[in-house]
Amino acid sequence: MSNPQFNLNTLKKHFKNYFRWVILTFTLVFIAQTLKIHWQEVLTLQITAKAWRILPIALGVTLLAHIWSGWVWGWIIQLFGQPTDRVWVISTYLKTNIAKYLPGNVWHFVGRVRAVQGQGASTGIAVMSVVLEPLLMAAAALILASLSSPESLSLQLIALASVLVGIHPRILNPILRSLSRAKVSAATPLANQAKGSNQAKGVDIIKTYPLLPLLGEIIFVLGRGFGFILVVGSLTPERALDYWQVIGQFSLAWLMGLIIPGAPGGLGVFEATALTLMTPTLPTATVIGSVAIYRLVSTLAEALGAAMIGLDGLWDSKTDSA
Repeated sequence: MSNPQFNLNTLKKHFKNYFRWVILTFTLVFIAQTLKIHWQEVLTLQITAKAWRILPIALGVTLLAHIWSGWVWGWIIQLFGQPTDRVWVISTYLKTNIAKYLPGNVWHFVGRVRAVQGQGASTGIAVMSVVLEPLLMAAAALILASLSSPESLSLQLIALASVLVGIHPRILNPILRSLSRAKVSAATPLANQAKGSNQAKGVDIIKTYPLLPLLGEIIFVLGRGFGFILVVGSLTPERALDYWQVIGQFSLAWLMGLIIPGAPGGLGVFEATALTLMTPTLPTATVIGSVAIYRLVSTLAEALGAAMIGLDGLWDSKTDSA
């Protein structure tokens, strides 16, 4: 007799895979159609000598944002009573970050869970410390997006209050339990899913409001947004920008790439959302060029961060053997 729970899990898995392909197809078609309409405008974009000096700064800012995010992840791990070494946390974060571009978009989480387990933490603490990070990132992006909207102060306050209440431990802990079981199911072999899920269910979870990690993630999203503004400025050096509005639109587009299942690393979802949100503020050709260059800058920053950690480890191993 077949196991109904197993069949249900299999059905959910197939549906998620199908839904990912639908999202990816839709976003790519949308981007291709927009590029087809505005390709002549895109060809008029020029990167001046001054712009070439700005782009390395954008790369450096984005890399610093990722390093800072690793530091904030250390604060998140400490919420669960797990001691951390800052150098280890940042190096682990940067080393695993590039894995988000692998098919499945979960392997950076898997690497971090295993790394935290290797430091003596239980499976439950390891999984929840990894799951809480994108939740706080999403909350930070929502806060920035709501505060940058000039239309309605009351709407901003409602959105801000909703986010701040939503990450209170009494609300956040059940969400963490549910998402942790889902991550265990996605990243753990079937024979170990029950054990991992039980550990995630019974673990001592956060008891204090995660204010410091939330502020840290706000700084992280701001850093990513500033990197994007530098890219936009490199393409439109003479254009006055509403920086706060662009950061809010970027935050929302980045959030969509974070939470909507699509291509690994949010590829396609971020670009399509940015095109939708920013075209009233900026020329379409500028947005197309900016999101394309920023995707390259962001990926290069992540690869550079991972390479720095790899070279540092190689240097340490050679020094030890000398």
